[in-house]
Amino acid sequence: MLPPAPVTKAGPLLAWLFDSLRPMNRTRIKQRLRHGYISVNGTITTRHDYPLQPGDQVAIARIRPPTDRSLADAGIAIALEDDALIVIDKPPGLLTVATAAEKTDTAFARLNAHLTARGLGRLFVVHRLDRETSGLLLFARSAALRDRLQANWGDVKKTYLAVVEGKPRRDEGVVDNFLLEGRDLRVRAVRKGSGGRRAVTHYRVLATHGPYSLIEVVLETGRKHQIRVHLTGLGCPVIGDPLYGSASDPAGRLGLHAQRLSLDHPVSGERVEVEAPLPAVLRRVVG
Repeated sequence: MLPPAPVTKAGPLLAWLFDSLRPMNRTRIKQRLRHGYISVNGTITTRHDYPLQPGDQVAIARIRPPTDRSLADAGIAIALEDDALIVIDKPPGLLTVATAAEKTDTAFARLNAHLTARGLGRLFVVHRLDRETSGLLLFARSAALRDRLQANWGDVKKTYLAVVEGKPRRDEGVVDNFLLEGRDLRVRAVRKGSGGRRAVTHYRVLATHGPYSLIEVVLETGRKHQIRVHLTGLGCPVIGDPLYGSASDPAGRLGLHAQRLSLDHPVSGERVEVEAPLPAVLRRVVG
């Protein structure tokens, strides 16, 4: 808990928080309030319109680590949680949901166990990340909310960070083609009309350090292995990805991280933005 701060002027709590916590992102401030990190005169409140009076003491709790060992042991951090949504920061190497080969140790199973232990109900998968990709993974708290989120998935802005070999010839651009998965499970670019599905990726080079570059990627579509295939097509395979042409593995993992989700909240309609920082092991590769 940070030391309580005195209120000097009457007004609503949220406005006081915006002013006092500057330059913190407004969405993050609202999340802190919604999740019970704010107290007034020793009592936790989630009311954005709580009427503050001069002399009131407002305290802000530090972000709490996961309390369930099944989350902590798996390296899972909760980035956002409310009555409708849960967003986690998934580590690499962990499946989103069960497969024939791995039925028990998944992000879904770990998070479900965490909720069950707290008596907080069921969990519903909205989308998936590849096993070796880290970053933000969104779940819904009901089937109806899952369906609503999936129906509007095209309106969700999905931003990734990729550490790649080399540097694209252009610092930013758009890759727009058609992708098709072969019998060998590898995805390839094909001509229009060859059975592939359209895939659109926007990219921007953020930094270059020696033989590696950090690229910001925004997905317009969400095809299997889309980012990996498109960056390889630019001559810049993602590090640690021999399937799509990478010759190096300086981080000991795939260099792909789901950094940001920006979406309309399925209940309030408010625009929500959640971020997960680039893991240190990838940050070191690009200086």
